[in-house]
Amino acid sequence: MGPSTWGPVAEQLTAAGYRVRVPSLLHVCVGEPPFWPGIASAVRDDLGEIPTDSPLTLVAHSNAGLFLPSIRSALDHPVTGSVFVDAALPARTGPTPVATPELLEFLRPMAVNGTLPRWTDWWDEADIAPMFSDPALRQKAIAEQPTLPLAYYEQRVPVPDGWDDHPCSYLLFGPPYDHMATDARERGWRVAHLPGEHLHQIVDPAGTARHLLDLTTGEA
Repeated sequence: MGPSTWGPVAEQLTAAGYRVRVPSLLHVCVGEPPFWPGIASAVRDDLGEIPTDSPLTLVAHSNAGLFLPSIRSALDHPVTGSVFVDAALPARTGPTPVATPELLEFLRPMAVNGTLPRWTDWWDEADIAPMFSDPALRQKAIAEQPTLPLAYYEQRVPVPDGWDDHPCSYLLFGPPYDHMATDARERGWRVAHLPGEHLHQIVDPAGTARHLLDLTTGEA
């Protein structure tokens, strides 16, 4: 998904006095693999106007969780917290496959000349509709989606040593990410649950923002 799916949460946090950036990764998920260097560079470039001595909290949603270690390692800024929101987790050691064999088996028949349809086109309307409460935001979010190459899901993302040298936490919306929340808890991370669908941050941006603050600052 594109940056509009986090716009409402960013507005909530900005109103609360926090400086927020929502970098777009849409332009770096095309072409040939590997894709992770471009993703890390895009976040680094988006923070170019932020003083390098300013501490950061990183928030990664869904598949972006796999890239957070590479992003963290590419930054000059001190990272004081990372929150994985209904997200895939990087492997504890070694590179992380972006997709499981089962997901790749599901995706390969959809690819046309190596390119997949938009993510929302993978699923039935009954699966997609509950994720959106605002028709206008749904239209915007769906329109900005990229059509990713199948190779994006066939890549393996490195997990640099020492990337988790700061407090990490996990915000669960619901299945199928509940086992990721269990893994996070076993890693010793703080875990919170805000029940909802996978894009619950656009349904309840205020609640999502409160949980992010609670997990990272204890101020919610």
